[in-house]
Amino acid sequence: MDPVIIVGAGPVGLTLALALARQEVPCVVLDESPGRDEPRPARTVVLREDTVALVERLTGAPLTGGFRWAGWRSMRRKQVMREVAFDDAADPAPLHIAQHVLTGVLRAALAGDPLVQVAVDSRLDAIEQEPSGVTAHTRGPNGTWWRGSHLVGCDGPRSTVRKLQDIRFPGRTAVERYAVAALRTELPWSDEALLHRSPPWRTSGPSAGEIVGRPLPDGLWRLDWLLPPGKDLVTPEMLVTRIRETLAGWAGGASPAYELLDTGVHTIHHRLARRWRAGRVFLAGDAAHLLGALGTQGLDEGLRDVDNLAWKLALAWHQGPHEALLDSYQKERRAAVATRLRAADQVLPLLRGGGGLRSYVPGSSRGHDALLADGHLGRGALGAPGAYTDSPLVPAHLDGEVAVGTPPGALVTDVRVTAEDGTFVRLHDRLGRAALLVVLVAPGTGVWERKHWVTAGIMPRLAAAVTALPCHAELLVAESYPGAGAHTVLLVRPDGRLVTALNGVRPADLYAAAETALGGAAEAAAEAGAPVGTR
Repeated sequence: MDPVIIVGAGPVGLTLALALARQEVPCVVLDESPGRDEPRPARTVVLREDTVALVERLTGAPLTGGFRWAGWRSMRRKQVMREVAFDDAADPAPLHIAQHVLTGVLRAALAGDPLVQVAVDSRLDAIEQEPSGVTAHTRGPNGTWWRGSHLVGCDGPRSTVRKLQDIRFPGRTAVERYAVAALRTELPWSDEALLHRSPPWRTSGPSAGEIVGRPLPDGLWRLDWLLPPGKDLVTPEMLVTRIRETLAGWAGGASPAYELLDTGVHTIHHRLARRWRAGRVFLAGDAAHLLGALGTQGLDEGLRDVDNLAWKLALAWHQGPHEALLDSYQKERRAAVATRLRAADQVLPLLRGGGGLRSYVPGSSRGHDALLADGHLGRGALGAPGAYTDSPLVPAHLDGEVAVGTPPGALVTDVRVTAEDGTFVRLHDRLGRAALLVVLVAPGTGVWERKHWVTAGIMPRLAAAVTALPCHAELLVAESYPGAGAHTVLLVRPDGRLVTALNGVRPADLYAAAETALGGAAEAAAEAGAPVGTR
């Protein structure tokens, strides 16, 4: 069968290639560049725990080269409004990393993978679709036609894929602008990120009402100054003045020595593609959505696109038509991103508008800082990963369904589980394998040898039910799960989203839930005479 064509070799495209390869799906990555990424210290990304875990699971190694903050501090004028201390186990810090470092890690993980071909200096200029596949043409030194089963546009805000498919990309331009500098210096705090509103010092130009400082490894910092509305040119002189005033203000005296490494202007747009699927063509990452105000990071959502789409494409590639399952990608991901965009668009005028905030946010300034911190830290409506509660892959009420600490459609908690070979692993480590996960909550099994519990109680009946499911599934056992009682059975998707929780072994309910989680496509394909089953 033809490979999946991925257009774009940024973090989203490379992560998708890794995710498909780990599920034994070949792919071709069309890379406009010569295969190297220019170091840009001022171009950084902030990843939350779920997206860090995704990258580490796919690369098979800890994600190094970034910096996890020890804490977060919000200030208004000279007053500390909020402080957050991170705990590696209970409350992990976001990971701040330069984008070229992240891309380099992904390229290294892909190097030598026999299922992935990266075609450098290949710029897309045409797409043709047929019922049996899709063909893409590239121009450049190695211009040619590429044949694929599906094509995914991960080619950024000016997506050629989106334009060739005539997909509208409505929204707002220049919602906010920031002047950005990456520099090496020493500050009174070395490992905390800082949001400083209305700093007490004066600037030579229009006042910078908000500054964000985020530490990086080796004494580097990224500083962002919110610019006033308009299109005023950010000159080198103005930026140097702001750097010196900011560093002096934070140091409480003269400006400390610094080494300026990189500068830029970061313009935030809010846009959402009308469609994320056109036949065999899909959009992901910045090609599908642009967001970033109030601390939200577009790359986080782009990587969540990958996590959602990869297992669905893999299932369709291995088993044949799963149209309802592929359709669910747009329904789930577009709804999640739209919710975050709406939240940001509703809150932004209040936060930037001054007086009107009091009637909406109790505590005024403190409420303001709490909303901003939520966005930056990946919490609340402005930052937390969305749940697919209205997904077509969530089954209707089942007789044996019970409530647990995770609602259907949300990401499951990463508890310790016992695999079928008797080894102890983390639940999230078993994700992304093109298989459903069935987790039995059985207190006490963690201290028994596998030979004693694998044939005891309800295990044989559950194992038989798992074997009969319409898709390959892995049976795991957990000592406990938040909100779940003994003998609760969890059904989990390959991207870690809970399908349902059942009270005990209920083969009919488990089968129905699994079929719904697959979009019902297996049954539809069988009725149509399409091939069903692994290749």
